[in-house]
Amino acid sequence: MSLELLSQLETKIQATLENIELLKMELDEEKQKNEALTLQQQELTQKNQQLQQDLNSWSEKVNGLVGLLNNEI
Repeated sequence: MSLELLSQLETKIQATLENIELLKMELDEEKQKNEALTLQQQELTQKNQQLQQDLNSWSEKVNGLVGLLNNEI
């Protein structure tokens, strides 16, 4: 009876170790995805800042032109 219990315990331990390895691999994959998403977020943040600057620049130009038109009228 005790050999059967040891065999069952060994099987469960082996399954647990395999599960731990799978979880470690999944964790590594998620870390890589997180790094990629962090880089993408930084790129998008920079692009957003550039677009905001462009928008502000164009708004100033348009307001300047409207001001010139108002002065002419």
